[in-house]
Parts: sequence; structure tokens; C-alpha cells
Amino acid sequence: MSDADCVAFLQWALPRLRLRWAGFRRPRRQVCRRVAARLRELGLPDLASYRGCLESQPAEWEVLDRLCRVTISRFYRDRAVWEALAGEVLPALGPEPRAWSAGCASGEEPYTLALLGELHVVATDVDETVLRRAREGVYAAGSLKELPPELLARGFVQEGARWRVGPEIAARVAFLRHDVRAGAPDGPFELVLCRNLAFTYFDEELQREVAATLAGALLPGGALVLGAHERLPAGAAGFEPWAGAPCAHRRIP
Repeated sequence: MSDADCVAFLQWALPRLRLRWAGFRRPRRQVCRRVAARLRELGLPDLASYRGCLESQPAEWEVLDRLCRVTISRFYRDRAVWEALAGEVLPALGPEPRAWSAGCASGEEPYTLALLGELHVVATDVDETVLRRAREGVYAAGSLKELPPELLARGFVQEGARWRVGPEIAARVAFLRHDVRAGAPDGPFELVLCRNLAFTYFDEELQREVAATLAGALLPGGALVLGAHERLPAGAAGFEPWAGAPCAHRRIP
């Protein structure tokens, strides 16, 4: 399966999953490898045959949806966002705010958040495989290379070539299997992080639906944080930019 064949297939299939090709352009090879493996598993010779399978077996779309999950993550990803969170947003949210990390992957984001202060974090992802890694809380050094040394020392115990999240930090994070497309976990929250997920990979209509879900999960005055290259879709109501904090939006009545 060539890259061009896979691109054409994704451009055909993603809209049917309410996903957008623009978000998948860069990480497409991760998805293409999974699709190729699925073809081998089904004994299909090419993507044209897989299209036929999708058309004749609707349940296969659920499998493809799982194959299209992008799980790239690392600690302290986008340093400017974290610095603004620590310096501008968290001090405004009061003591021990409750936070939701939506699309937490293998745990790097919620653990980073717990390192910044006395927060209680609900971390959710639709993929049970990455949640198992998150609950284990053990990471290679490469995942931690952007984390400031003082936060590494505060939150981790070295075990040979790997690092384990310390018990005090781990106790602040609860991991749940949950799909952000299906609503919000029990809230409300003072802080929601939905970074490099809905506003990168979902189509615009689904983005608006998720934005409404996030608004409903936040208390007035709370903060929604997006990825460094994301923006809210046109028509998303209930938010205003958070002055001095890139990618953060304040929940307004």
C-alpha cells in the first residue's frame, strides 16, 4: 500500500467518521500502518477491497474508527502553554481546582498537570490500551526530555532506564475510559484540557458539539485549554480568550 493510496483512502473514509483529513496529514503514517495491518488480518489484497468491506459490513467502521486514533504525547508538550497555565490560569482558579484531561492518551498530560499544584485530575481516553500504560505510570527518558528538572525531581522515581510517577502525584489522577464525543464525565470542573484531539481531528460540526460539551462541564470563570495550534470552531459559544495565556479560554455565562 503506497502513501498516495492511503491518503486517497483516508480522504474518502474520514468524513464518514466525522473526522477531518487536515488533522491527519502529518500523523497519517501511524494510521496507515494500522490500516495495512488490518488488511493483512482480514486477508484483503488492497484498499479497494477494504472499501468494499466497509460498505458491506457497517460494523467495520467501528474498527476503522479505532485505527484512526492518534496517541502521540509527551510530558510538558508545548512549554509556553504550561508556563501560562502555571503563571496565569491556575492562580485564578482557587485552591485545589478539579480538572478534566480529555483525550489523555498514556497519561503524560494529566500527570504534568498534577505536578503543577494541588489539583485533582479526571483523565479520560477512549482507548483502554493507552489507559493501561497511563495507570502504570512508567515512562522512558525520551517522554520526559521536555519536563523541567525541578518537576522531574518532584514527581518521579528512577527505576533503571525508566521513570515511575511518584505515589503522591499518581494519587491526584483518576483514569477513566470515556469518549469525549459521548458527553462529559461527572463534573463540574474549574479546568478542562482538550488538546490535540477534538479541535485537530474532528470535523467542524463535531467540534462545535464537543465545544458545547466542554462549556457545559466547566464552572463559570473556569478555563478551557486547547493545543498550541488549535482554535475553537466558528459558532462555539460560552468562551472568551484568557488574557496572558495562549490557548486558554475563560468560561463565561
